[in-house]
Amino acid sequence: MIVRIWHGWTTPENAPEYERLVTEEVVPGIADMAGEGYEGYELARREHDGDRIEYVTLTRFASWEALRRFAGDDYEEAHVPPKARELLADFDERASHYEIRDGESN
Repeated sequence: MIVRIWHGWTTPENAPEYERLVTEEVVPGIADMAGEGYEGYELARREHDGDRIEYVTLTRFASWEALRRFAGDDYEEAHVPPKARELLADFDERASHYEIRDGESN
């Protein structure tokens, strides 16, 4: 299992629309592009002093091949659609990737 970790920041005013966009448009697009081997995502949120909202997305892929189907050969490049760019104040230009070695889920 490969986990892709990426950060983005938005304003409190843009946060609800950004969350809607991620869940209704961005994630279904990732699943379509990766096809078989897409294993799901998590969206985490943290407020910073009331002026910025930080988001961390974790997407899971069954293999490096599935990740590349979604992200291409330069798989560390951030995938930030134009609508998301309009809502974000800042974001990581590169994503980080890790191979899951151990864990459990409920």
